[in-house]
Amino acid sequence: MDDTEKNKGEKMVNPEQIKQAVIKGKYKEISKLVENTLKNGVKAMNILEEVLYPSMGTVGDKFSSGEYFIPDLILAAKAMQAAMDILKPYLVGKKTKQSGLVVMCTIEGDLHDVGKNLVNIMLEGSGFKVIDLGIDVKAQKFVEAVKKYKPQILGISGLLTTTLANVPKVLEALKKAGLREKVLVGVGGAPVTQDFVNRVGADLYAKDANQAAKVFTKAISKQRQSTQ
Repeated sequence: MDDTEKNKGEKMVNPEQIKQAVIKGKYKEISKLVENTLKNGVKAMNILEEVLYPSMGTVGDKFSSGEYFIPDLILAAKAMQAAMDILKPYLVGKKTKQSGLVVMCTIEGDLHDVGKNLVNIMLEGSGFKVIDLGIDVKAQKFVEAVKKYKPQILGISGLLTTTLANVPKVLEALKKAGLREKVLVGVGGAPVTQDFVNRVGADLYAKDANQAAKVFTKAISKQRQSTQ
């Protein structure tokens, strides 16, 4: 193939191919697709906000409906990250459309992190900046994180019914520190229900990672509208 034919091949790349690469988890192919799309004059910001973010939304919907499973979600996240690695140099110094800042963790006494990590994937794929405090996080560490990072949302994950008793401790610690009104608190995990969230006085509930991204996005959008 001569250079002319090669260039023609590159010009055939379009944003829809990038979208499908994310949806199908083609992380080994997406870098070249993004590079060629940039060469065609498509701006990095447009690829990020109009192609990549919606693509992860599609992946999340497939995950929620049962069409996709955890391995599919992980592959899509790898493709998303590979695309971001190419875009980052073009986005330096430019203000990207960020959904918000979220601090995530697993509640004290609980060592499970699969669910939390899936939520992180969906949040980052939806444009959120995520700070992960890890597992077995005590109430005081929540307070310190809110003071330090000033997130819009504090996400708490719990898989064990016994450890959910520690969630009210976090809310009380935030209240004592004068921070409760400054951050939305979301709680999720297999044993968590909307009723539990209501009873402990938290703000947000999501049944899975995809819904978490949607609920968090809607909550922050509503919060911003109320301050305008």
